[in-house]
Parts: sequence; C-alpha cells; structure tokens
Amino acid sequence: MGTDRAYYDHAYTLGRILANNGITVVFGGGKVGLMGALAEGAIHHDGRVIGIIPSFLKTKEIAHDDVSELIVVENMHERKMRMHAMSEGIIAMPGGWGTMEELFEMMTWAQLGLHNKPIGILNVNGFYDPLIALIDKMVLEGFLKEEFRSLIIVGNKVEDLVRDMQNYIAPNFPRIAMASET
Repeated sequence: MGTDRAYYDHAYTLGRILANNGITVVFGGGKVGLMGALAEGAIHHDGRVIGIIPSFLKTKEIAHDDVSELIVVENMHERKMRMHAMSEGIIAMPGGWGTMEELFEMMTWAQLGLHNKPIGILNVNGFYDPLIALIDKMVLEGFLKEEFRSLIIVGNKVEDLVRDMQNYIAPNFPRIAMASET
C-alpha cells in the first residue's frame, strides 16, 4: 500500500470514479496493494471489475473473490496481453517493478503504433516526479522524440486524470514495422 495513506485513498477514489462513470476496471486480479484498493473502490460503488490473474498467483490466495469476473491465465505475459486487449486505457498508480515494467511496455507499444490508448500516470504526492524528470531528460538529450513525450497524461488528482484521459486524442504516428514483418 505504500507508506502514506494517500496512496490507498487515491486508488480507492480512482475505482469509485471509474465505477461512477460506467468504466469497467480491468486489473491484475489481486486483492492486495493499490490494485486491491482500486478494485474495492469500484466494487463498493457497483462498478464492473474484471481481474486477470496467473494461476500461480491465484493459488497463493491473493485473488480478489468479489470481482465481476476473474480470468485465470497461465503466466504473466498472457495476463498482460489479456489486460491490454480488454482495456481502453492504461493508468499507472504508484508501485514497484511490475508497475514500471507494464507502464514502459505500454509506452513503447504506443510509440511503435501498436495501440493508441491513453496512458495515464496518477502522480500521488509527486511519486512520479523523478520519472517524469527522467523522461524530460530523455527528450532533452535526444533519446526520445518530443512527440512521444505527449503519449503520457500526468494527473495529480484522480478527477483530472480521468477527465484528461476521456478527452485524449491519440496522435497519428506512423506505425513502425517490426523486424519480423519486413
């Protein structure tokens, strides 16, 4: 849950706001951490919540039992693919390795033109300020094109982030052919 109650509160609020706007929550299927708080916020406000969890995590009894639908998959890669296929947008809350890995994968896929979904960062208590500064440095130093920086929507407040994601207009980047396609 992190060291500050604000992380939990923002995750729960995000679930509530998504539910109140009729937006289905598609998440990793666990009942622990901020993802669990997100699910609870949606569930407590009659939202639809779809959890996608690998079987090895389900057997450790961390699966959320109260979701609208729980999909059990074989591994983490299948989980990410299913979450991506079923979602209309991506929101990264404060988190650890898994959050960073999934966030960067979704940003990379957007840059390559593999999806045009909005990618939001919920920047609770400035959690993502160092990462945002690093991304800006990547642009400044010529490792990332300025237009790709625009793929990220940053919000310090849940309401602002959800609104900005709902109003997102995807840039029209040319799709980059993968080596296997040439």
